[in-house]
Amino acid sequence: MLSRRRFLQVGLAGTALLVAARWLDRSAAPPAPLHVLDADRARVIEALVPAVLANALPAEAAQRRLAIAEVVAAFDRAVSGLSPAVQGEIADLLGLLHFAPTRIALAGLTSPWQEASVEDVNAFLSRWRTSRFDLLRAGYQALTQLIQAAWYGNPQSWGAIGYPGPPFRFEAAP
Repeated sequence: MLSRRRFLQVGLAGTALLVAARWLDRSAAPPAPLHVLDADRARVIEALVPAVLANALPAEAAQRRLAIAEVVAAFDRAVSGLSPAVQGEIADLLGLLHFAPTRIALAGLTSPWQEASVEDVNAFLSRWRTSRFDLLRAGYQALTQLIQAAWYGNPQSWGAIGYPGPPFRFEAAP
């Protein structure tokens, strides 16, 4: 039988182990909080970004990951500015694409989004772009246009396309 003292020792050791594991697992910088997307829906967007933006993203791996994270955050900000009804529709679409049975049926992906190759995602997007169903074509348009707007709305991406920026900028009042 387990004594009270042994129970407390094991409990404290387990707690210390969990705290140490969490400390070792944390990333260098915590991700920016998302307002509309949850972690599952954000993973879908993370998988779509390299396929939609292709060569527009930086080639270097660390810069590429940072750029994808910025696009996800900008996508979230863009969606948060839409009407609640549209926010709900986009959340529903991303939820369906994340949920395994509907991901397999609608996207043709048997593996989770974070394991999908760019070729797999391109094939999915191509099927939706050329689908005979208006709803799938509308889903393709919504996802790709929001991702492109999130990328090209970032001033850091303008140099790659030769856009010098607006002739003037409005500064926020203090």
